[in-house]
Amino acid sequence: MNDPLSFAFALTAIFLSAGLVKGVTGMGLPTVAMGLLGGFMSPVTAAAILIIPSLVTNLWQLLTGPSMQRVIRRFWPMMAAIALATALSTMLLSRINPDWSRTFIGVTLIVYSMYALLGPALEISKSLERRTSAIVGLITGAITGLTGIFVIPAVPFFQALNLSKDDLVQALGLSFTVSTLSLALGLLIQDSLKLEQLGMSMAALIPALAGMSIGQRIRTLLKPNTFRFLFLVFLLLLGIELAMRSFV
Repeated sequence: MNDPLSFAFALTAIFLSAGLVKGVTGMGLPTVAMGLLGGFMSPVTAAAILIIPSLVTNLWQLLTGPSMQRVIRRFWPMMAAIALATALSTMLLSRINPDWSRTFIGVTLIVYSMYALLGPALEISKSLERRTSAIVGLITGAITGLTGIFVIPAVPFFQALNLSKDDLVQALGLSFTVSTLSLALGLLIQDSLKLEQLGMSMAALIPALAGMSIGQRIRTLLKPNTFRFLFLVFLLLLGIELAMRSFV
């Protein structure tokens, strides 16, 4: 996309949409943004542009919850594992063929949307949580570093813990904040975080926040299950398109 005006319009529309999804559901900004940006730029560039909107919106979500200290105490082993695995696996994002990166992003979107649409409701006990949280963090971090998407398997894991609504939203905010910071660190270590990209990332923050504000208002008017279904079908179709792009 060589036309600056078209690029600016696309960037605005993408982050407005991604922010709207996050405003309604409490998640989805990196997922939507990476999926759409990956259609016309390299995934490593898309991940760099994602940093500031993702960090600011997730910090907002983390800091406005009921008890940040309690959530951090409970999930710090998982967060440490996410940070380590993300920073290390980001090395691959900056080195592998962009077409393969898009395929990984597409497959991740397909797996997540299919699980969310069709997967059984799981429950994880406190004892199983303690034994598996670091493993879940390592897998989440590895996928984050490869794709810039933070949801697998962290989101299903949190949902299976039967957290209260407020604690779930805050735990997701913590996980996504740690993932964003670790992704930024990995890109910085690989010299893949450029000043120009940070400028675009800062510009993308404005439509992301506007979309999030609109989404929070929509959440009071729209049935959450209806929006969730449409959102997941959209992610599924987007994932199929990205995954198939390498083969056509």
